[in-house]
Amino acid sequence: MRFTTLIVDDEPLAREGLRLWLSADAEVSAIHEARDGREAVAAIRETRPDLVFLDVQMPEMDGFSVVQEVGAERMPAVVFVTAHDQHAIQAFEINAIDYLLKPVTQERFAQALARAKRRLDVHPSDASGRQIIGLLETIVSPRRYLKRLAVRSAGKTVFVEVDDVDWMEAAENYVQLHCGRTSHLLHVPMNTLEQSLDPDLFLRVHRSTIVNTRRIKELQPGVHAEYVILLQNGTRLRSGRTYHDKLSALAANPF
Repeated sequence: MRFTTLIVDDEPLAREGLRLWLSADAEVSAIHEARDGREAVAAIRETRPDLVFLDVQMPEMDGFSVVQEVGAERMPAVVFVTAHDQHAIQAFEINAIDYLLKPVTQERFAQALARAKRRLDVHPSDASGRQIIGLLETIVSPRRYLKRLAVRSAGKTVFVEVDDVDWMEAAENYVQLHCGRTSHLLHVPMNTLEQSLDPDLFLRVHRSTIVNTRRIKELQPGVHAEYVILLQNGTRLRSGRTYHDKLSALAANPF
């Protein structure tokens, strides 16, 4: 199938990169561009693109404001493009909305485009609208994250301040908390605990590992898109390859 696209980004080089990759796809029949949120709203209404690559962080009118102005249920299929923002990234993942993390790699772009094509093939417009509404609700809803954890052991309860945890690892259906020279076994599954942690402080780097980002001393490139993570206390951890983009964003300065 052939489809039209719209690139929305206030950075000319970012638009140029996406245009270059899109132009290499024979199924893309037209590529429109918008330099800011206002242009994006007008272009969506006038050209009715099938797919929009929408930058989240733009001056005056950001990507989420574009969606609100157009109306989530009237938006085309969207791939959000974002700089390092753990809360936004978690919201995308919770609501099954695809996103690209800056700086965008060609490999990650190809994956997002392939997913978008599959969505366009089945025309899930209603589902897409509901997902975007869910995303916006998640983004704007105030989040309360755990400040301390109650660990039960040997008939007593020990309270552990979340800030004191260096890293966590899955232990079957439980989580082992590593705090300096001590460790505690928390009777909660890893996935459940992750949803209650501040994503600005804790980052999942492996399906079995969550790290306190303030304890990271070095990131060393490993093989197969993995990282070796050196903590301040000398602990060495290895990331999973599927978490490469998150760690790359962590290693990039936000300017």
